[in-house]
Amino acid sequence: MDPHLLRTFVAVIRCGSFSRAADELGYTQSAVSQHIAALESDLGTALLHRRPVASTPEGQRLLEHAGPILVRLDAARAEITKMVEAPPDRLVVGLSPLAFMPDIVAANHVRVLPRADVVTGVAQGTLDLGLVDGVATASDPLNLPDVAPLATVGVAERPLVVVFPADHPLARRKRINLVDLSDAQWIDAPESAIPLAQLRSASGTDGFRAALRYEGTHVPGLLEMAASGHGLVLLPQHMVDGVPAVPITRLVHRVELLSMPGRSGVR
Repeated sequence: MDPHLLRTFVAVIRCGSFSRAADELGYTQSAVSQHIAALESDLGTALLHRRPVASTPEGQRLLEHAGPILVRLDAARAEITKMVEAPPDRLVVGLSPLAFMPDIVAANHVRVLPRADVVTGVAQGTLDLGLVDGVATASDPLNLPDVAPLATVGVAERPLVVVFPADHPLARRKRINLVDLSDAQWIDAPESAIPLAQLRSASGTDGFRAALRYEGTHVPGLLEMAASGHGLVLLPQHMVDGVPAVPITRLVHRVELLSMPGRSGVR
C-alpha cells in the first residue's frame, strides 16, 4: 500500500473535502481524486462516499489502521535521520500537563502538549524525550498508543484524589473506590485533570459523564469550580490544596519517561 495514497486518504477524511485536502497537501483536486481512486483500486473496495464526503465502513476501518501506520513510517524516517546527522545542540522535552517533573529532566526546550501528541512526538523525532501521565494500578505501566517501539521508564507514582464540594455527602470519607463515583456528575477537563476516558477505562464502566466542559490548564480555577459543586474532578494529590478531597483506592497517578531506543544526542 503506497503511503502517499494513504496520507491523501487521511487528509480527505480529516478535511471533509477533496478540494480542502488538495490545498493542505499542495496537490490539485484532480490528483487527490486520482490518489483515492488508486487506493480503492488497490484494495478492491470503495473507501469514500463522494457527496458528501464520508467514509464507507471499509474506509473507516482503514482509517483506524492509517494513523499508527503513518506514525511508524515517520518514526522510522526520524530514527534514520538522527543516526546520520550530527547531534544538535538542544534537548526538546514534551510533557503532558500533569506530568511535570522538574527534578529529572535537564531540558533547555520544554513543550506542554496533549498526552497523545507527546507519544507521537517522541516516535516521530520532534521530541527527544517525553513525560506522560495517566491512571494505573500501582507498579503497572501506562497503556500508551502503540505507535512505535518506545522505551518507557516509570519515574513517579502519586496518590490520586477526588475533589468534592464541602457539603457533598462523600466529602468526609477516608477513601473511596473510583467505580462508586461512575454515576456522579464530573467536570470534563482533559488538559488540567485526569481525562474522563481514563476513568472509564480504569473502572471498566461507561459512566463518568460530563456535566461541564473545562478547557485550559488553569488548575486553581478548576479546583474552585469543583469545590463550588459544578462537578467532580480527579487529580494527583500534590496538586490539590485547600479544598475537600478524598483519596482513591488501588489506583495511582503514574508518570513515565519516553524515548526511542538507541536515540542519542540532543536537538
